[in-house]
Amino acid sequence: MKKKIISVTCAIIHFEDKILAVQRSKTMKLPLKWEFAGGKIEAGESEIECIKREIFEELNIEIEVRDRLTPVVHQYSNFTIELIPFIADYLFGELKLKEHSSFILVNKKGLIKLDWAEADLPILKEFLAL
Repeated sequence: MKKKIISVTCAIIHFEDKILAVQRSKTMKLPLKWEFAGGKIEAGESEIECIKREIFEELNIEIEVRDRLTPVVHQYSNFTIELIPFIADYLFGELKLKEHSSFILVNKKGLIKLDWAEADLPILKEFLAL
């Protein structure tokens, strides 16, 4: 039986010269791994609508989407995701975590030191090469 692919957006959010990364909570799949925030695309929703909604729901901030990077299809042991990355700028709002356990604002080089969810690694690599 063919496994369903879950389409998910994520955002590499610039806070001036720093980049936001969020850490998954202990109760989420891939506990305590770092990722770029985002979430599942809902029926009838565009990728841009999804990432803006997810960032507001998860982090309580508004973003402006700048660019779309190369999507990544990644097979985890019991599910497959298509991760659709965007580069975005922070606009306004007070950053409040709703699902994640932690966040960090670091420069590009600081991102390398984090323990990333596997699907985010090719996105991180492409972003660092820009």
